[in-house]
Amino acid sequence: MAYTPKILALAGSLREGSYNKKLLKIAAEGAEKKGASVTIIDLRDYPMPFMDQDIEEASGLPENAIKIKELLWEHDALLIASPEYNSSISGVLKNTIDWASRQADEKEKPLSCFRGKSAAIMSASIGVWGGLRGLVHLRAILQNIGVLVLPEQQTVPLAQEAFNEEGRLRNSGRENRIADLGGSLSDFVVQLNK
Repeated sequence: MAYTPKILALAGSLREGSYNKKLLKIAAEGAEKKGASVTIIDLRDYPMPFMDQDIEEASGLPENAIKIKELLWEHDALLIASPEYNSSISGVLKNTIDWASRQADEKEKPLSCFRGKSAAIMSASIGVWGGLRGLVHLRAILQNIGVLVLPEQQTVPLAQEAFNEEGRLRNSGRENRIADLGGSLSDFVVQLNK
């Protein structure tokens, strides 16, 4: 039986009409076409307080941080669409990564839900760089916690003009590149598990 990669997909945005959520769906479709099983989550469904060691020491990890960690353990790879906030990543995405990086108990190995995972990253932004500066930070964070980030990445500049009413990219070539990024992640995970 052929190996089926399990990919967890998330956008670093809470906004309902987020360009990055639209982008994520296109990349997820590309991964599914290559045979991956993709789970798309919305960080809005996993609210957490700001990372605070006082909270952690008083009551342990928040319930939603544990849920995110469990999802990470269950999946082989990550598809992340990250908006750019002030030349970096969004607070909600950083906070999610920070909480998930914490040990739930003393038996858990540090960063165990991240180490050995693969990731593909992308961004849509209303700016002319398409979120590129934020992806530099995201790549550095993920690599530092043991995630192997694919060298290729995709950006969509001027996102307010790039999508049609159905949430598809008006430029078919760009849409194909986003879908191909998801497909590349699926192919990469298959190769790693041969």
